Amino acid sequence: MRHYKALAIATPYWKPGENYIRCIIEAVKGKVKNGDIVVVSEKAISTALGNIVDESTVEPSHTARFLAKYWMRIMWGYILGPLCRLKKETIQRLKNYPIKEGAEHKQVALQYAGFLQALMQGSEGGIDGSNLPYAYVSLTLKNAPEIAQKIQASIKKALDKNVTVVIVDTDTTYSFGGFHFTPRPKPMEGIRSFGGILTYKIGRFLRLKKRATPIAVSGKRLSTEDALNVAMIANKARGFGAGRTVWDMVEKFGVSLTQVSWEMLTKIEHKPIVIVRRKKRKIFA
Repeated sequence: MRHYKALAIATPYWKPGENYIRCIIEAVKGKVKNGDIVVVSEKAISTALGNIVDESTVEPSHTARFLAKYWMRIMWGYILGPLCRLKKETIQRLKNYPIKEGAEHKQVALQYAGFLQALMQGSEGGIDGSNLPYAYVSLTLKNAPEIAQKIQASIKKALDKNVTVVIVDTDTTYSFGGFHFTPRPKPMEGIRSFGGILTYKIGRFLRLKKRATPIAVSGKRLSTEDALNVAMIANKARGFGAGRTVWDMVEKFGVSLTQVSWEMLTKIEHKPIVIVRRKKRKIFA
């Protein structure tokens, strides 16, 4: 986006119990200006708040076992994956979807996101295991608008800077003209959330415009289009830490599916905060 520039800020990895607001203030101190947009990762906040689940403690239901063994391996591996134009690498991974760990994951998806979300091939209901250790996954924030407002007020109080705070998830929002929709729950106002797998299939099959999903905005009002563009810019600037997916993460560390540790993750550069600034327009005489 030509009208914006972005600065991704690396911080120590946020573990559960981290004072993430203090971390944000220290990270943007001396860098942020009045009018800037401070974009923060939803997953990083969820992790700091302990809004995570250890899937190894979950007992899968028969439905969850069926989804892992048959739905993921057969339907997604041979039918839905190609229809949704997934990468060959992703399709191959789906054909070898882990039955035990996969069933535990699908049970968490059923419990926290519902059946239509559990039918998705990943990030069901915003549930995400990338950049988390062992069998942990993060859940979506229930009070994202209040958290965004608290971050904004804290920056104003500590640094005397008037900024807009946007909390963003990497999950995709699809756009058809001025109609924006996402399979994940609880996006910002102006983005429709419905359908789970149905929304995902429509967006992928039609190759609609896709961007990261803004969850909450506090400060200067942003249009839905502007918020989506800011989310996309921040997502590109931030990168993916230890990996875009759980599979990428375990390959990076060379371990099995649930053997990534907290210590391993602390050695990777994480950028949960991005400052997005609108460029000044040049005025010609």
